[in-house]
Amino acid sequence: MMSHFDHGRNPEAYNNYIGKKLLFLAVLVALTLLMLVLAVSLGAVRIPAREAVQALFNFGDDARYTIIVRHIRLPHALAAILTGAGLAAAGAAMQSILRNPLGSPFTLGISQAGAFGAAFSVMIFGSGAMQSTQAGAVSIINPYMTTFSAFAACMVASLVIIAIARLRGATPEVMILSGVAIGSLFTAATMLLQYFADDVQLAAMVFWTFGDVGRAGWSEVIFMAVVVSFSLIFFILNRWNYNAIDAGDETAQGLGVRVELVRMTGMLVASLVTAVIVSFLGIIGFVGLVCPHIVRRIIGDDHRFLLPASALTGACLLLAADTAARLLLAPQMLPVSILTAFLGAPAFLYLLIRGKSR
Repeated sequence: MMSHFDHGRNPEAYNNYIGKKLLFLAVLVALTLLMLVLAVSLGAVRIPAREAVQALFNFGDDARYTIIVRHIRLPHALAAILTGAGLAAAGAAMQSILRNPLGSPFTLGISQAGAFGAAFSVMIFGSGAMQSTQAGAVSIINPYMTTFSAFAACMVASLVIIAIARLRGATPEVMILSGVAIGSLFTAATMLLQYFADDVQLAAMVFWTFGDVGRAGWSEVIFMAVVVSFSLIFFILNRWNYNAIDAGDETAQGLGVRVELVRMTGMLVASLVTAVIVSFLGIIGFVGLVCPHIVRRIIGDDHRFLLPASALTGACLLLAADTAARLLLAPQMLPVSILTAFLGAPAFLYLLIRGKSR
């Protein structure tokens, strides 16, 4: 990779260097928009692409298509985009903050902590209504209470992770094993809640833990959009700090970066976006781990481009996975978390084996 000194000596080469990364971002935007059109077109009722685009902008002639697109499929697709972008950006930031290539909300147990917090709020504080219908096993009545409870649990897990990261000799393997332990602990706590639930509550809670973007309506999408947008802006504003931390804590401190503050606030924001997604949609794994690694192999580690590209890759891949999940067993809708687990687990094993071989 070309050094900053080489860039300074050769402006044309630097412009080409930047141009390739901007082109990659433009391609990702185009792919995401294409997937959005496909997502609102495909389903039990096939809608021609032209009609789907017209319905998106409320210009369609067929009122039935407009209702299907704008009230059913569009919030579903936007939830997938926001979830993929939020988890992938949080994963990219956590990998830099902790200097751990295997860091993500799922592998470090933060998603499982959020699931426990949300379940605790729904069952103990009554912030959700239990239903035994396929349309929605859990309806969140008080999203603020649920999100706060999930966020509190995520922060407990994050603080433990930060404490372990500060220990000498905290290798990536140690961090991942710690994440496994934390995730198992919170999963056990969730199972304890389920043990004392009645039959309807138990069925509802098991259904709810399946990560599924299909349960999001417009109110959930708007809430998620605010939080995900805030987190993306925060991460991008800290892009230079993350670049400095990648060079080592001592180097970053020498450049004037307040490493501990950056690390704590970054984990705080990553926990917040994870808590919001988990509290509404359940656990969706591996997106935050795999997407940043895909992007790194293509455009490198510069967080000026890594963060937005990871978010766009996460949005595009999760939207594609969700569309495939809806079509595989149509008219039944398969939760997207099942598909991401089948695809993400082999990728996770590959990253572990590759890291071990190095």
